[in-house]
Amino acid sequence: MEKLICALIFSLCLNALNAQNLYFPPLTGNTWETLSPDSLGYCPDRIQNLYDLLETNNTKAFLLLKDGRIVLEKYFGTFTQDSIWYWASAGKSMTAALVGIAQQEGLLSIEGKTSDHLGTGWTACPPEKEDLITVRHQLTMTTGLDDGVPENYCTLDTCLIFKADAGTRWAYHNGPYTLLDGVIEAASGQNFNQFFNQRMAQKTGITGLWVKVDYNNVLFSKARSMARYGLLMLNNGTWNNTPVLTDPAYFQAMTTPSQDLNKSYGYLWWLNGQPSYRLPGLQINIPGPLFPAAPDDVYAALGKNGQFINVSPSTGLVMVRMGDEPGTDAEVPALFNDDIWVKINELVCEPSAVIDQKQALASLQIYPNPAHDFAQLGGVNTTLPFQVEVYDVLGRRVLACEDCSELAVDKLVRGMFQVVARQDGKVFSDRLLVE
Repeated sequence: MEKLICALIFSLCLNALNAQNLYFPPLTGNTWETLSPDSLGYCPDRIQNLYDLLETNNTKAFLLLKDGRIVLEKYFGTFTQDSIWYWASAGKSMTAALVGIAQQEGLLSIEGKTSDHLGTGWTACPPEKEDLITVRHQLTMTTGLDDGVPENYCTLDTCLIFKADAGTRWAYHNGPYTLLDGVIEAASGQNFNQFFNQRMAQKTGITGLWVKVDYNNVLFSKARSMARYGLLMLNNGTWNNTPVLTDPAYFQAMTTPSQDLNKSYGYLWWLNGQPSYRLPGLQINIPGPLFPAAPDDVYAALGKNGQFINVSPSTGLVMVRMGDEPGTDAEVPALFNDDIWVKINELVCEPSAVIDQKQALASLQIYPNPAHDFAQLGGVNTTLPFQVEVYDVLGRRVLACEDCSELAVDKLVRGMFQVVARQDGKVFSDRLLVE
């Protein structure tokens, strides 16, 4: 108990210190302080290149914050600051915070059985297997329920089938996640929107509504509400001086690897800077960080069709993107998220040595790019052994070879691919567009 109190006091002091350096917009109205791009060393004439990437990939809204202040804010087409859009699976990360709030209030324990809240028989598993599933397993995508069922989003007991013991298998499965809403409702005695409004929205100025769409419970809001949530996370769960998610141990666990099966996944947050990652629908780990061009400490809320919130504590940056499908229908369009970071890095007039080194290590110098029939590989020492693997947007390995400086891509479908090379303990990667 004494250690917990000390940790809480330390967290509150840290949050107070952070809040002094961060700007928080008023809870109501459209007032939001800004920073000029050149104050960050950005070249104004390069911003259009970023906007061109966003516009050609069906973006509706984009915001970039530095220490809470807006550096870039752009809306495309008929979309405006007051337009409403869906978060898709980016809302999972909001749910993670709400579960943490319910636990800090003593309404539930994430180590407790899910059936304590949903009742026995919430799955089609044998009772002894259902009994193994905890709230923490729902948060970490390790329930062991079969994600290969015909309807991955289904929350009916008949769709929730045993595949492996809870905690032994990582699989991106929407059905068990969605039932966290029911866990919170049962634990709090309130409907999900009431809980969200009282514990989150009213304290942060976030405006939004959770709406039932088939089996899903989807959050709809304005782009600036996504930015507010990113700013809340940047300040470790405190809005200015108002505590929201005050449990430092939970916040730390939420934004760091939650299990060893997929180190790039916390509690419903995607994590950068890890040695490997696993994407939805796969049971293989892809070497290298999830977003090679992004700061290593980024944790991200990622939703279908490119609903993004990226938070980087080391740089004070929060990046938000809303929009339609960015050229891929991947459940988690991680490649496009990284493409945005490439353009953000290119805004810097005189990149630092750290950025230069990071980008050099992440590049393979693929040419031509886009490619039609063959692609040449540079950037690796061809006098030493190396291995090359090519993955599609769903993370499936489609090509592999050893000591190959040329890739035959003529049999690949058109689209974006990730090329990964490993040599002498180092991992190099780059994007390849096949036309």
